[in-house]
Amino acid sequence: MKRVVLFLLTNLAVMLVLGIVLSILMSVFGISNRSLGGILMIATVFGFGGSFISLFMSKWMAKKSTGAYVIEQPRNETEHWLVNTVAAQAKKAGIAMPEVAIYDSPEMNAFATGPSKNNSLVAVSSGLLQHMDQDQAEAVLAHEVSHVANGDMVTLTLIQGVVNTFVIFIAKVLAGIVDNFINSDEEEGGSSWTYFLFDMIFQVLFGVLASVIVAYYSRKREFAADAGAAHLVGAQKMRSALERLKQNHPSQLEGSMMAFGIASGKGVAELFSSHPPLDDRINALR
Repeated sequence: MKRVVLFLLTNLAVMLVLGIVLSILMSVFGISNRSLGGILMIATVFGFGGSFISLFMSKWMAKKSTGAYVIEQPRNETEHWLVNTVAAQAKKAGIAMPEVAIYDSPEMNAFATGPSKNNSLVAVSSGLLQHMDQDQAEAVLAHEVSHVANGDMVTLTLIQGVVNTFVIFIAKVLAGIVDNFINSDEEEGGSSWTYFLFDMIFQVLFGVLASVIVAYYSRKREFAADAGAAHLVGAQKMRSALERLKQNHPSQLEGSMMAFGIASGKGVAELFSSHPPLDDRINALR
């Protein structure tokens, strides 16, 4: 419930901010929201704006939604090992030291997030620390550090922004065409209930197709992060970690955290999955 409320409040705040920005831009440039230029501006502001705001808020959202504890002063041997391991890997990968955190969850998982290579967070679950040996946990950390070093968070944001913009733009244009066809000259285009209805329908339909594109990119980046981990700690450790994940609990991560986690939930259709099958990832490391 905490995650749901936080998600809704955050998205309402983002929509309000973007709505105000859009209103100002429309007034300054004197653009009608019913013209192609106006529709493109709406699509761009909400498409890219939402993605980049989410990126810049990603660390804060991740900490709040998972209840992650950031290790500032290690309190025990495990925390010392986590911080030292991430520090060594970050130095080898050529990035600034990420924040290191632990979140309470029975699943064996971890995720990386943050707005840039030099402003990131690497978090591991309590379940991973309990059920993986040190070599396997080291490989998982290397996988997350590789996501950061590869700039995957920023690139995924750009891809998400592009597809969001196209979805919104095409949906609104098609909704206007359908609305004009249905209502003819009875109502001014873009103002009837049929326009809003078809706008929502088209956004949902094209949004589903867009999610396939984003998921495909995410799966490709998983292979790259696995290869990066193999470079940092050795392919055998990474394969061992992936083998261990076959006994995992279903993932509780959501959104971008799932996209940059080590494992995703099971039973999701492969086209929409952010992660490739574990066996494919293991074979790719051989």
